[in-house]
Amino acid sequence: MDKNKKLVIIIAVLVVVIAVVGFLAFNESRKNKEMSELFAVEKQEMENEYSTFATQYDELQVQINNDSLKEKLESEKLKTQRLLEELRQVKTTNAAEIMRLKKELRTVRAVLRSYVMQIDSLNKINEALTKENVEVKNKYSQATAQISNLSAEKKSLNEKVTLAAQLDATNISVLPTNKRGKKAKKVKDVKKLAISFTIVKNITATTGNKTIYVRIAKPDNEILTKSSANTFAYEDRNIGYSIKKYIEYTGEEQQVTVYWDVEEFLPAGTYHVYLFADGNMIGQNAFSLQ
Repeated sequence: MDKNKKLVIIIAVLVVVIAVVGFLAFNESRKNKEMSELFAVEKQEMENEYSTFATQYDELQVQINNDSLKEKLESEKLKTQRLLEELRQVKTTNAAEIMRLKKELRTVRAVLRSYVMQIDSLNKINEALTKENVEVKNKYSQATAQISNLSAEKKSLNEKVTLAAQLDATNISVLPTNKRGKKAKKVKDVKKLAISFTIVKNITATTGNKTIYVRIAKPDNEILTKSSANTFAYEDRNIGYSIKKYIEYTGEEQQVTVYWDVEEFLPAGTYHVYLFADGNMIGQNAFSLQ
């Protein structure tokens, strides 16, 4: 092999290696970006709550004439503002610090609730302050609405992360064979159905033992099954399956083939194959028997 051919081979290998590394880096970056977005949403929710609580301490102070209680409220307000400033300085990547401030937030919420109960029991709020109290409630409602919107956004991001971790089956094909193992041309000659599919590579999915459930639906939508006890959980109910297959999933692309032995009458028409794993439908396809 001359030097030019060796150089071409080396360049080709380097291109492949760079492409693979780039792909892995892209996927890891996407995953980290989504997790960072989740932490950012949660951090913003906490900032809104801390700001709301600090405002409420101000409003509570104007509702009372008790100087001692006012000093306590001022102290708690300053503590809340200090925690808010700490939270604003925290990076979204600092999960431990965010969790600490989230725990502090629960304490602040509980203390504020206790003061509200004390002030209510004093019954010191007069008509002149009632309007102001309504305005505070409106501000709190607006903040609550904003928190609800952020919670919805966080839920959406969580769903995206969950969806990205699901298995996906493609290239689903069905080969009907006769008693000699050859492709059957007529439905009356079919003795076995060979169902092949590809589990797509997914570095975000959980690896390990997986159970693949296959449902074969006849033209009348009746599911082929060997026993009425052959069921699995899906969307809060148990549904029947035709074939169950155990695989060891490593995160890499994997080819799988399962077989259905025909022991019943199969009518001509269009059949459907549905694949399930981890409580999700991961693929489907249709095939015809004439």
